[in-house]
Amino acid sequence: MRVLAIANQKGGVGKTTTAINLGTALAAAGKGVLIFDTDPQGNASTGIDIHPHDRTVTSYDVLVGQLPLAKAILPTKVPNLYITPGDARLSGVEGELMGEAQPQFFLRNAIDQFRKESTLGIDYMLIDCPPSLNVLTVNALTAADGVLVPLQTEYFALEGLAQLVATINAVKANLNPTLEIQGVVLTMYDKRTTLSEQVASEVRTHFPDKVYETMIPRNVRISEAPSHGLPAIIYDQNASGSKAYIQLAKELIERERGREAA
Repeated sequence: MRVLAIANQKGGVGKTTTAINLGTALAAAGKGVLIFDTDPQGNASTGIDIHPHDRTVTSYDVLVGQLPLAKAILPTKVPNLYITPGDARLSGVEGELMGEAQPQFFLRNAIDQFRKESTLGIDYMLIDCPPSLNVLTVNALTAADGVLVPLQTEYFALEGLAQLVATINAVKANLNPTLEIQGVVLTMYDKRTTLSEQVASEVRTHFPDKVYETMIPRNVRISEAPSHGLPAIIYDQNASGSKAYIQLAKELIERERGREAA
């Protein structure tokens, strides 16, 4: 099982949208996928039709050590796609964990146990991180094999990316020496604007081997899909955003094959 944290401390850049749609596209390609929702808002859970009253077990229970990960996984309507939903109790995790020894390792320990015991056949675990660099995100980075960074093609994108890279490097130095940036995904791309082109070019210059060729365009169908409790690629498979996420999944699988071959 390959664990990827989908992280960026900046809000509104497409983390949850990427978790839902990339996860669905990977599942459609025959991969077993688990979305682990660490955002107190629980938007990834809502976006695939897991209602709050159905969240009897959540990522909170796993993060505070009340349940093993295997007991906190729900199936979704998408074959091969599972979720550990998030809920509002996650807002209090920082206070609960900070009194513990090594609070950064709770999620990693849960994942290590799951890897040893699970027979579910999960190929990819996608951790949807909250829009901040708090103990939830640090737990995700400490547990992850790689970080997938959604990056909006706007003016302040690189500034936010620099801060995230500094955090990733700190986690790598102190908590998770094998952590790497798996890739950068350019989101909300608008080919009609010079700014989108400039930001995309600059990001590729700074991270030449990390930025995915596939860019996620601005697309109203992506925005509409969560209100129907559906991933965009099921809500409208022919939408430009849906096609982009399907292509991104193919590119990610190829990148992972290349990593394994190396």
